[in-house]
Amino acid sequence: MLDHPSKIRPHSPEDRPDVRVPSKETLRASGQVQSLSRALKLLNALSYHTQGLSLSEVAQEVGLPNSTAHRLLTTLQNERYVRFDSERSVWLIGVQAFRVGSAFVRSRDLVTIARPYMRRLMEQSGETVNLAIADRGEVVYLAQVETQKMMRAIAGPGGRTQMHCSGVGKALLAFGDPLSLSKQIERIEFRRETPNTHGSADSLGRELAEIEERGYAIDDEENAIGLRCVASVIFDEHGEPLAALSVSGPTARLTDSRIPMLGAAVSSIALEITNELGGFRPRPRRR
Repeated sequence: MLDHPSKIRPHSPEDRPDVRVPSKETLRASGQVQSLSRALKLLNALSYHTQGLSLSEVAQEVGLPNSTAHRLLTTLQNERYVRFDSERSVWLIGVQAFRVGSAFVRSRDLVTIARPYMRRLMEQSGETVNLAIADRGEVVYLAQVETQKMMRAIAGPGGRTQMHCSGVGKALLAFGDPLSLSKQIERIEFRRETPNTHGSADSLGRELAEIEERGYAIDDEENAIGLRCVASVIFDEHGEPLAALSVSGPTARLTDSRIPMLGAAVSSIALEITNELGGFRPRPRRR
């Protein structure tokens, strides 16, 4: 609602960090330890080749001589961060690397990680920013960074709303598993909150396809008259929706001309949070 002060597959190429070994000058200027930096580059390279790489391939990938790459790989192998498949003569990620990655997944705090990005998005857009997740067919708001403008959107942590009439809900549906989408839609009651609310599965389904192609969802006064919302998805390490990020405010400020700019901004920030969490944005899927 609106408030007056008086009263949330393998990596795609664009997500992949640079695996080339930096120059000695760059290492010296940044204070990095050369051998450690090289070893981490080798790990990064192997993480993007699940079938493994030969010694010459991984050395070429990171820009090291074969002898140097072999010495580093052997050290990593001793600590079980990489392993060598003698039958195919290729190097692969080892079990210890998995354990370290799993520890990150267990310890990450979505709200804590997302909040600085939410504040930056609020400052860029001048509007209230929300973080939400799906729960039992509804959307639950986890956090909010409010704008200080006179009229603003309120969706306090713990608040719930229907998926079919909210920007965050439609974004989570649009980028979710297509195989389970029909079952999720079947559970929706399609209760109309406003005249703009979707009243059928067919109507919602058509918009979800548009959302996936566009990259962000729009709540055009579908949950409350006078309120608009633009939302995009934060993805996990499996490329599945983890949460949704939105910018919301009165229609007087979220005008038609501003929607594309806000859509690009919220999508960009959502991708930054995705990367910070170790996730990745999957390639668009044809429904």
